[in-house]
Amino acid sequence: MAIKYSELELALNTLVTGFFSEAKDGRQTLDSAEFQTLVSNQLPTLAKAAGEDGGIQKILKQMGVEEGQDITFENFWTLVQKQASDQFTQGPDKKVVCSGCSIS
Repeated sequence: MAIKYSELELALNTLVTGFFSEAKDGRQTLDSAEFQTLVSNQLPTLAKAAGEDGGIQKILKQMGVEEGQDITFENFWTLVQKQASDQFTQGPDKKVVCSGCSIS
């Protein structure tokens, strides 16, 4: 009997596997180029904001990542939580496009 996963479970699986598939050589972190690829592939509306002048650096800083530091899954999950929280406050019928990407 095949298990039928919910849309939420599939989305979570996509984010988690996406993060770790971008990590090279079995590492548990991403460098900024790998992170940009992940965002481009899995979070395209956020990628637009990241593509703005200094956008990716702003997002990394708000995730708690210092310049030159690799991104951990915990850093990435901070971003996911912020996006989910923004979606919740906007309501179920609104799509969130990194509303300033300010992480509290």
